[in-house]
Amino acid sequence: MTESPALTMPPLTRLRNILGGSAGNFVEWFDWFAYASFAIYFSRAFFPEGTQTIQLLNTAFIFAGGFIARPLGALLLGIYADRAGRRAALTLSVAMMCGGSLLIALIPTGLGSVSPLLLVLARLLQGLSVGGEYGASATYVSEMAGKQHRGFWSGFLYVTLIGGQLAAMLLQLLLQKLLTEPQLYDWGWRIPFVIGALMAVVVFWIRRGIHETTSFERAPTADRGKALLLFTQYPKETAIVMILTAGGGVGFYTYTTYMQKLLVNSAGFDKPAVTQLMVWVLATFLFFPPLAGWISDHFGRKRTLAVSFGMSALLAVPVLTAISTATDLVGVYLLCVLPLFALSGYTALSAIIKAELYPAHIRALGVAVPYSLAMAVFGGNAESTALYFKEIGHETGYYWLVAAIFAVGFVVAASMRDTREHTRIEEE
Repeated sequence: MTESPALTMPPLTRLRNILGGSAGNFVEWFDWFAYASFAIYFSRAFFPEGTQTIQLLNTAFIFAGGFIARPLGALLLGIYADRAGRRAALTLSVAMMCGGSLLIALIPTGLGSVSPLLLVLARLLQGLSVGGEYGASATYVSEMAGKQHRGFWSGFLYVTLIGGQLAAMLLQLLLQKLLTEPQLYDWGWRIPFVIGALMAVVVFWIRRGIHETTSFERAPTADRGKALLLFTQYPKETAIVMILTAGGGVGFYTYTTYMQKLLVNSAGFDKPAVTQLMVWVLATFLFFPPLAGWISDHFGRKRTLAVSFGMSALLAVPVLTAISTATDLVGVYLLCVLPLFALSGYTALSAIIKAELYPAHIRALGVAVPYSLAMAVFGGNAESTALYFKEIGHETGYYWLVAAIFAVGFVVAASMRDTREHTRIEEE
């Protein structure tokens, strides 16, 4: 076992631990978004009947099913992280993701209802993993980072999330060049899940060597990992996390995963062009969260969040409307980057704002459970809801729904206390 570090941890050691804790986040989200990115190819294999929209809708429902498992994963691994340690939970979560990815890679198609059921099982396993991964990694990075730079490192954690999504799309772009479209539809879509499983094995080994956090070591043992405390002793904090996550989750999945379907299904762009476009969009977005986190370290979490949600509420309807009817890829790039820049205030603080609200003995639970509950209801259903509005002929209704959810997030952000000044993370 690696000894717990002192509060005077050398900067390079602290950095190595943060990178180790974040590495699994990259792999987890690579696997998670590989499903969303390659759904345009394997949706036909699992659901051969119906229109393209119906095929995508079916795979989107299964994508949402993974979110349903996330609260359970958050609960189980959150309890584990608060009782056994952050490092132990991080190691377990990446092992579970490896299993889910490998299962998707090996599922045979053409077995009637059996194939989709196996796909659901794999997504549920991935959902359990991601639900636990977020709470453990966000808590670990927040506790391991120094007080003066917690916002920045919180933003960096989202860089690994975006990086995982970007890597999945870059791989898609590469495979689109190396393989024919029939090959992608037939077997090429399996490749990213094999790669994801192999990367998870590497991260599993890396995480076994990182330090445990001092916050966990010094937390009182009596109430560690008691989930009911989130709702009995910290109901306000839990409600804040859920509402902010609802807005941030809907925005993130609308402007990233659903954006591909919007550009293909509504604007009429071809799939390879959309993939290339989203690669550039995500590569640009990659730089925003650390910047917004740095800003929050100097000007406060509350101000950063309020500006983020306020801008997002104002931009949702006009930007999504313009994208759905766009014809120029350069213009679409700018339209995609603009709302993601506005959203970066939330993405930067997604980890730290939650960690600072809760004491150490239930912090992993507090970070993970309300976040996963909100994601299951809002983020996980963003794509399927948008496709449903498209199918019934009222696509713009979804744009107004997104704006309304952002508006609620703005009200909460503007009325909460600044956690930078009132943090429950004790270490300096």
